Amino acid sequence: MKTNCLIVDDEPLARELIRNHIQKLDNFEIVGECGDAMKALEVLRNHKVDLMFMDIQMPQITGIEFLKTLKHPPQVIITTAYREYALEGFELDVVDYLLKPITFERFLKAVNKYFQVSTDNFGSVENYSPVNKNDEAFIYVKENKKVLKLHLNDILYIEGLSEYVKIHTPEKRIVTKTSMTSMEEKLPDNDFMRIHKSYIVSLRKIEAFTSTSIEIEGKGLPIGRSFKNRVAQALHAGNSVLAN
Repeated sequence: MKTNCLIVDDEPLARELIRNHIQKLDNFEIVGECGDAMKALEVLRNHKVDLMFMDIQMPQITGIEFLKTLKHPPQVIITTAYREYALEGFELDVVDYLLKPITFERFLKAVNKYFQVSTDNFGSVENYSPVNKNDEAFIYVKENKKVLKLHLNDILYIEGLSEYVKIHTPEKRIVTKTSMTSMEEKLPDNDFMRIHKSYIVSLRKIEAFTSTSIEIEGKGLPIGRSFKNRVAQALHAGNSVLAN
């Protein structure tokens, strides 16, 4: 299913930048672009909007004031040149707060947050299977000039390579320019765990472990000394193997 997006910003160049970022992503569709909140309200009344990219300083009414008037707002990512509204924005449960100029890497991080929020909300629906939720959850990662959709269930482990990370899946290896910390923030901590400064593993894919390593598809990955207690707790090993 496509994610319907609305761009609300009184600056044409700012709208163009967000539009260009969105057009790099599969399954995203722009249903409207508006220069003020009143026109945005009309789009919201006539279209299904999943995600709204909204500036704060606009004519007639600010983005924050507009958001407060909506009884059932879509998910919102704020785009602004002003830091001072960040706290108020997060109090209104916005997905993220992007400061202009907005790089594609920072934009992509916000989009991944949106999917994490959406997945969490969808998973709370009655009778919805958590297994299906985990199988369908995904993030976007950039490799060279292409943006790839990566299902979390396909990830075996992630390896840190200085300014890059290598994502290992059964079918391929994806190298993307980001940090291990950034990758760790994108991934749900109930499914993924950092076991070393250079490794994040999928808990589902662990086949065996010892006091010093974890095995995934026959590959032994080291457990860092500073991560040992956390790994032991996550694997419910207590004071047994990993504590030795």
